[in-house]
Amino acid sequence: MPTNKLDQLYRSVIMDHYKNPRNKGVLEENNITIDMNNPTCGDVIHLTLNVEDGIVQDAKFEGEGCSISMASASMMTQMIKNKDIDTAVKYAHVFSDIMLGKEIDESIDLGDLEALSGVAKFPARIKCATLAWKAMEKGLGSEDEQ
Repeated sequence: MPTNKLDQLYRSVIMDHYKNPRNKGVLEENNITIDMNNPTCGDVIHLTLNVEDGIVQDAKFEGEGCSISMASASMMTQMIKNKDIDTAVKYAHVFSDIMLGKEIDESIDLGDLEALSGVAKFPARIKCATLAWKAMEKGLGSEDEQ
């Protein structure tokens, strides 16, 4: 597919998640709650996770921010639902590698996340794309100490 058509497709996927976010809302009672922000651009996320027996049963988010930040949160919640904690964290690491422009294992099905791969070309926007993922890692107790 020519690059401009692929870019257009990716933009439409991002805008679809931004305008029609999946898993928007708050989970009630006995859930993990994480609030994070990106002071650089003002993105804010409130993430709630329901984890039972090591499985992310449900994930919801609320927040305000740019299309990249909110679309990434929508995609992330879809990707980690019904996954065990290790798999969810693995996806976060893979996504981080994508944002850093690193090669990733082609066998990993990224689904809609592939649409965010172009963000790697814009270093100032990487924190927008990774905010929800960092919140999820923090909530699952596996964020890397830096």
